[in-house]
Amino acid sequence: MLKILIVEDDRELRQLFGHVLIKNGYTVKEVSNGREALDALDTDYYDLMISDIMMPQMDGFELVRSLRDAGNMMPVLMITARDAFDDMRAGFQSGTDDYMVKPVNVNEMVLRVNALLRRAQMINERRQILGNTVLECDSLTVTTEAGSMVLPQKEFMLLYKMASFPGRIFTRQQLMDEIWGYDAGSDTHTVDVHIGRLRDKFKDSTDFKIVTMRGVGYKVTKL
Repeated sequence: MLKILIVEDDRELRQLFGHVLIKNGYTVKEVSNGREALDALDTDYYDLMISDIMMPQMDGFELVRSLRDAGNMMPVLMITARDAFDDMRAGFQSGTDDYMVKPVNVNEMVLRVNALLRRAQMINERRQILGNTVLECDSLTVTTEAGSMVLPQKEFMLLYKMASFPGRIFTRQQLMDEIWGYDAGSDTHTVDVHIGRLRDKFKDSTDFKIVTMRGVGYKVTKL
C-alpha cells in the first residue's frame, strides 16, 4: 500500500487530509512540522509528501529544498493559505511538484495525489531492476539468480538509492543525509561500513557493481 506523509501544523486539517486519503486506499503518517517530517523520512519510506508552507521550526520551502539537495525526488504537493504568485514561484523553485491553495478541496487533492504518483511511476513500480537483480522496496528484498535475501533497512535504501540512478555519483554526505537523516549522530564513515557490507553480499553479482570514486563517493554501474 502506498504511503503518504502529511506535514501540517493545523491538527484538524492534518486529520482531515489523513481521513480522506485513508478512505482512498493510502497509508498515512501525520506530522506537524518539517523537523518531524525529516525524522519520519529517516525511519520509513514514503511515496509522496503533502506539506504546508508556514510551519514552526522548519517551513515547507526549507523542507523541500533539504530533500532535493539530498537527492530525494519523492513527489511533493505543497499547500498554502496564501494565493500569491511569489509563494507559488518559491514553492516550485524549492522543488515542489504541485501546489494547492487553502481552503483545499479534498476531492481535488486526491486527484492531484493520484496524478503525481502516476507521473513518478510509483503506483506500479516500487522496484528497481539491474539485469537479473530485482530490488523490492516493500519487502527490502533483493533477488538474484542465486536466490533472495532481505537486507537491513539502511543497507537496502543505500543500494536502492544508487541503483535508481546507475552511473550517478553520490557523495558520502548526500547518502548520509538522505538515508540516515540530517540530524543523525553518525559520521560519513558509516556509509563506508555499509558499502563494505553490500559489496561483500553482492561480490559475485554479474549485474552491477558498486564503484568507489576516490575522494568523492560512490556509484552503482551496470555490468
